[in-house]
Amino acid sequence: MTTPERRQPPDPAQLRAGLTPEQRQAVETLEHFGWVLRFVRRPLFRDPIPVLFDRSGERYVVLQPDGSLDESQTLALRP
Repeated sequence: MTTPERRQPPDPAQLRAGLTPEQRQAVETLEHFGWVLRFVRRPLFRDPIPVLFDRSGERYVVLQPDGSLDESQTLALRP
């Protein structure tokens, strides 16, 4: 038995809430080059982890709290 998809498309304003000013600036810059902020992981007692995907959806980057990019591809993502 399959269940219907419960995930909703995220609200862009809610995704940016809680990001550091450096992360917000980096997101704006990357969006000019076609990257999309898809989700933000919010672990307890730690900084938020924004994840951006390229146009094709194949590559992703993680923004560090200082606004730098982490392209190590170590996140376990589900389809």
